[in-house]
Amino acid sequence: MSLIQVTDLSFTYDGSPDPVFEQVSFQIDTDWKLGFTGRNGRGKTTFLNLLMNRYQYTGTIVSNVLFDYFPYPVPDVELNTLEILDTLLGDYAFWELKRELSRLKVSEDVLYRPFYTLSNGERTKVLLAALFLREGHFLLIDEPTNHLDREARELVSQYLNSKKGFILVSHDRKFLDASVDHILSINKTNMEVQKGNFTSWYENKQMQDQFQRSENQRLKKDIRDLEAAARQSGDWADQVESTKIGKKSMGREKSIDTRAYIGEKSRRMQMRRKNLERRQDRAIEEKKGLLKNIEEAEDLKLYPLKYHSSRILSLKEVVPYYDMPVCEPVSFILEQGQRISLQGKNGCGKSTILKLILGMDVTGERISYTGNKETASSLKISYVSQDTSFLKGSLTQYSRESGIEDPLFKTLLRKLDFSREQLEKPMESYSEGQKKKVLIARSLCEQAHLYIWDEPLNFIDVYSRIQIEDLILKFKPTMLVVEHDDAFTGKVATEVVEIHDHRE
Repeated sequence: MSLIQVTDLSFTYDGSPDPVFEQVSFQIDTDWKLGFTGRNGRGKTTFLNLLMNRYQYTGTIVSNVLFDYFPYPVPDVELNTLEILDTLLGDYAFWELKRELSRLKVSEDVLYRPFYTLSNGERTKVLLAALFLREGHFLLIDEPTNHLDREARELVSQYLNSKKGFILVSHDRKFLDASVDHILSINKTNMEVQKGNFTSWYENKQMQDQFQRSENQRLKKDIRDLEAAARQSGDWADQVESTKIGKKSMGREKSIDTRAYIGEKSRRMQMRRKNLERRQDRAIEEKKGLLKNIEEAEDLKLYPLKYHSSRILSLKEVVPYYDMPVCEPVSFILEQGQRISLQGKNGCGKSTILKLILGMDVTGERISYTGNKETASSLKISYVSQDTSFLKGSLTQYSRESGIEDPLFKTLLRKLDFSREQLEKPMESYSEGQKKKVLIARSLCEQAHLYIWDEPLNFIDVYSRIQIEDLILKFKPTMLVVEHDDAFTGKVATEVVEIHDHRE
């Protein structure tokens, strides 16, 4: 066991006016299983890169462990997987590698295949198994769940729970709960560490936020009361002070005594006013310390179109195919107001089914299929794809090309935690989570009968996931969704349809 000590860490990207980190200090234990959470764009990946000493920074990071980063960059994917692992691990016991792979239910034959032939899930499992074999290394795991199906997520979370000594960046609440024993969170103004899993951290965060809101309301009332009392004391003091002048009808001695009395009364009232003002200043300063880390998740809005009949879509024994069938026959009926979650292993054909319903694949070609597909006529569909690589240029240009209202589009992005400065930046500079938010905000601007979202939550932070959940539950749009976040689909889906690979 040892410590990673971060002291007065500050970092700003070249050309940026705003620091990513400013005077951040905390310490973590290298035996911890640490979940890392925070809003998109707050600097989670940047912090991992600082640990790897990839950027220059001020302050200190002190540790006696070496850091490994996941996903590990594979220089030549044409090589067999075993050759890549031999280069990565150096001297190691082959039986230990086989043991780790068996825990992740990866067959030994993948070691003898070119790396590029491995699925995303197989690559994730193989590289995690190899990196955990490196003694004396602390693993920095950045978003391992993206593109992993539900079964693979559960398996990887169990595997991570059996290990120690890592930081895990993930926005999947169920995955984090099953994997970690501490949470490192990036807040608006600081970073903090807390023992427990994501659920316990989030409950504590909500209680803390509620306490601060209550304290804020109390202090606002105290400040108003103190302001009123100070004004009243001031008025009284001024009135008493004015009576010190002009007591001509009294005798000289009596006049002097009266003035002394009035002067003392005025002095005390002035002191009371100053004390009230000092208390007011203290209350104002105390109030400034509140609310600084509260994550305000504003309500989103959606206005789905109502179709004139209840049935939106029907698939009966549908099998899409290219050179061969993609999946086993798929059958379901989608009624207006239903939200169907398509689930199944990676590569089983979920995205292909969505593209078949849309009428074309990514190349613009129609997908061949057998079976019966009936889609309501004149149906307006809003689609969110997995791919974000095409997002380039300005948001204004993108909204114009998409045929949506630019002010509404940017208002939604602001509610999804985009700063005003980010709205002016080119989209190619955005993080993956911010790019996904662009696609979702565009979809929310589109009035549609049917919303088709293909893995919309990849890279998106927890607060935004909760915002989107609340939106769907409130406006009840008709949806087809492919998403592996069980916490999300468990809340929003009205029905689950399992898709099975034809090779199973």
